[in-house]
This record gives sequence, structure tokens and C-alpha cells, in this order.
Amino acid sequence: MVQALSSQAAEEEQLGDGPWIDTTFYSVPIYTVPSDQATVRVELVERYDAALSEAWSAVPLPPTASPAAGTDGELVVWQPSTDKLWEFWRMVHKASGGWQASWGGAIDHVSTSSGIYSSAAWPGAKPWWGASASSLSLAGGLVTVEDLQRGQINHALAIGVPDVRAGIYASPAQRDDGRSSNPLSLPEGAHLRLDPSLDLTSLHLPKLTLMLAEAAQRYGIYVRDYSSVIAFFAQDPISMEREPYKGTAGYFEDQYPYELLKHFPWPYLEVSKLEVHPYHPGSL
Repeated sequence: MVQALSSQAAEEEQLGDGPWIDTTFYSVPIYTVPSDQATVRVELVERYDAALSEAWSAVPLPPTASPAAGTDGELVVWQPSTDKLWEFWRMVHKASGGWQASWGGAIDHVSTSSGIYSSAAWPGAKPWWGASASSLSLAGGLVTVEDLQRGQINHALAIGVPDVRAGIYASPAQRDDGRSSNPLSLPEGAHLRLDPSLDLTSLHLPKLTLMLAEAAQRYGIYVRDYSSVIAFFAQDPISMEREPYKGTAGYFEDQYPYELLKHFPWPYLEVSKLEVHPYHPGSL
């Protein structure tokens, strides 16, 4: 599996289109809101779910909020004072006023949550909640600007891969969107880590690449979604006053993500033992 993923990374490097770090396109803006933030109803469209509609009946969403660019239109609202989080997929502000989203989820008691959409996430929550294809929260595994400011990523990473295994998923995922029949393709929820004996300092990695590698070695990487290229996810700056990644003073050090990630030691990844489950979309 690692050899297949490494070959995919090498092919993307040759083409110059990956691996990538999603920031301003198909990533996740997080709006951290105060206790007195006014609430609005976000209309659930495309699928009826009474519990999710109720969870979205009073969302502390800033009026200036914007979902991420791209057809997924994702957005996360986090309110530390109530320890709640809401996430949305294909979110739009209607011309007639008000907000709507095609799908998403909500998590209560975020500070102690597993980050997985199960019945424990919110009253009435279902395992098919959540904007990701795996039911892992968008906030989990996201590289935040706070991480980068601190110079250390103290959590596992989320990744998207092009060849997601079809018909099965691995815990902690609850579902999958795979299309690949190749037995060497990774299922949603697969957990990888860098070989703990690998001396990362000897590789002389760029600063950001080293931060990703250290997190991958200490906490691991979870397959969260399908992606057209291998991609990590970093906080979308649309909710910020300035772009923190680009330019000579940015965290990408005036390089493209694929230039940074060509140094990532993909062949040294290991796949943790997979607890796999069959997936039948029709059962949902």
C-alpha cells in the first residue's frame, strides 16, 4: 500500500501537480465565534434529517462568513464558550437572504469529542453525518494557522488520496466514497505513520515539511477524503485578515506546495493494522 502511494506521489511530482496542500481551494475556513454571536438558521437541503435540521436551527454564524472556494463549499463554525462545532458542505448564502447547505454535521462537547460522527456527536446524530466522505470531522486533522504560528503540529493529519478503495472503510471512518478495486488502494479511515526510527533531522526538510513529517511520525495521518491528487488540508485563510501562506514571509516560503512536499519521505510511511468494514451505500 505504501509503495503504491509513494508511486502516486512520484508520478504527481513529475507532472508538477502534486502532492498538494489545500488552502484557498477545497479547504476549510474555521470561524471561531464568541458567546454573544447572533444565531441564524441554516436550511438543510437535498436530504431530510430532522435531527440535523434541529442542530442547524440556531448556528452562531457571522454575517460576513464565506465558505471555501470549490464545489464542496465547506465551512466550520466553532464556539468555544458552548463547546460546540457545526460544519457544512455546499454552503451558500441565498440571494433572497439566509443560508443553506446540502449536508454537514454538528458536534457537542467538542473538547472531549472523538471527532467522528457517531450517535455520541449530537442528539440524534447518525454515522452518515459530516461533510467529509469518511464521517471524520473537517476540523480534525486540519493544519491550522495556530499550529504554524506555534511551529509544531500536535495532532494527527488528514489527507485526501486519488485512489480510495471501494466497498470497504477502516475504523475510525464510518463510510467511504471509494471507486478503486485495487487491493493496494487505501480505504477511508486508514491510519498511516512515518517509521518512528527515521531520523527526520538528517533529511534537511523545509520547515513546513518537517512540521508535517514530525506530526506524521508522532500522531499519524488519516485518510479522510477522495482528492484528485494526494493532498493535506490546511486552514483556509478566507476567514482571516491576511493570506498567511504566500510570499517570502508566508509559511510556504515563496514555494508551491508540491515543491515543499517533494521532500516528504513518502516511502517511509507505514500502514497501521486496518479494522475494515463492508460498505453498502444503499443501506443509508
